[in-house]
Amino acid sequence: MSQDKREVINIVGAALRGLTSPVKQLGILSFDDSKQALAAKGQADLELTLPLKASAEEIISALKEKLPKKTHLIPKSIFVENLGLFRREDKLVSGLTGRVAGKICVVTGAAQGFGLAIAQDLIKQGAFVVLADINDREAISQANALCEQFGKGRAIGLAIDVANARSVSQAAHQVVRKFGGVDVLIPNAGVGKAESVKTQPEKDFDFINSINYKGYFLCVQYFARIMAVQHLVRPEMYSDIIQINSKSGLAGSNRYAAYAGSKFGGIGLTQSFALELIEDGIKVNAICPGNFLDGPLWSDPEKGLFVQFLRMGKVPGAKTIDDVRKAYEAKVPMGRGCKPADVVKAIYYLIEQEYETGQALPVTGGQIMLS
Repeated sequence: MSQDKREVINIVGAALRGLTSPVKQLGILSFDDSKQALAAKGQADLELTLPLKASAEEIISALKEKLPKKTHLIPKSIFVENLGLFRREDKLVSGLTGRVAGKICVVTGAAQGFGLAIAQDLIKQGAFVVLADINDREAISQANALCEQFGKGRAIGLAIDVANARSVSQAAHQVVRKFGGVDVLIPNAGVGKAESVKTQPEKDFDFINSINYKGYFLCVQYFARIMAVQHLVRPEMYSDIIQINSKSGLAGSNRYAAYAGSKFGGIGLTQSFALELIEDGIKVNAICPGNFLDGPLWSDPEKGLFVQFLRMGKVPGAKTIDDVRKAYEAKVPMGRGCKPADVVKAIYYLIEQEYETGQALPVTGGQIMLS
């Protein structure tokens, strides 16, 4: 399928979410262009032809003209010539409750750690969740487990390499095919490697920035386009982009410069995106957690930061991993590392607070205090 055709499907799907939803919130809409779906032409509630070379505004205008004006007559299935079948999935939304009930939430780096914990909490609060990760096998496995617990169709796992534009574009398209659009994007994927600026290989510096900085940019670039279409249809509704940044985006980090620099850059992107995208009804904020000491970034027995910091002597006098951990806990006024529950509370605050954009919200137990 050509890139142009994918973009048209993205526009039509995102537009139909709002135009065909029988309730105030945006609906869930699936898309199918399989041979079976194409052969079902003539069986859909509505068939129409759209100007596929037109702009998003022109496509939306054409849809409005062709769709019934009365709510009770809005079709549940729509066949678009040269594209395929769009179908409302009202049953999936029925009965959902919670702080993000019915919202489509995409979390990158969701196969483990913070990302997985965020996805698990979002689905508990009524969301449809996309677990996107370069480790797609684990992301799919975790999504299947969530579906078993919360219901079929509530979560999917997708492959994504956030540093690769084609991969991000394809992931965004797959989200539209499954759910019709996206309400909340949480760019969480991140990497780090401790090393002195005097010795760190250039390739390590480039890799860290390709994921933490460029990857954030690419995810926003492709998913914001979908959110913008939704806003054209429902201008009263906001979408959210919430980057999981770091306390290292607010204060420098000794022998961790590449990571801290990429996170400082992420806050610059957050503020800049916020200024631009608010016209599309998109709020853009960042959360800056303290150290997730129990997560794989820190506790992995081979590559974790505890091991790295012990080997490089970053903590004077430390002889064991436990010594390193205690040293980092001692830096926090509240005496412990950050936990996923701390971060998800901040996510819900930023989603629910309509009068906030461009912020970097510390969740550090007092280790970082803004003035």
